[in-house]
Amino acid sequence: MDNDRSLRDHLLELLRGRSAHLDFDKALGGLPPSLRGTKAPGLPHTVWQLLEHLRIAQWDILDFSRNPDYAEREWPKDYWPETEAPPDEAAWDQSVESFHRDLQTMKDLVADPQTDLHAKIPWGDGQTILREALLVADHNGYHLGQIVCVRQALGAWE
Repeated sequence: MDNDRSLRDHLLELLRGRSAHLDFDKALGGLPPSLRGTKAPGLPHTVWQLLEHLRIAQWDILDFSRNPDYAEREWPKDYWPETEAPPDEAAWDQSVESFHRDLQTMKDLVADPQTDLHAKIPWGDGQTILREALLVADHNGYHLGQIVCVRQALGAWE
């Protein structure tokens, strides 16, 4: 196997959230809807806040990776939801679906042999698709771990 294909395969495995990282569906699976917006004692975020932050940040990284007209967001205001709980079931479902769709788009970008993982993104300041894919995986892994901590503190983890 050539080095390029091997690197892409490793990145895809990392983005899937397997091996040493928890996967997205496992982190959210079985969470009672009544706990989606509940803060655990001593922890700063609800599962909803973490889910929305994951979705927003992942979208932002993907947008930066592909869009020459990318507009930087304001930190932290534009990266976190305004509410502790989802407004309704549809908002939750939409956030989950958007996360999945955008993650798949990042995986497709990485898997495409036409994507030069090492080329500098022209509108960036030195970033590459390789760096952005690693950032998505790292950021997702970190916050999925936080979701598990919230669920453990709420007694909603197996």
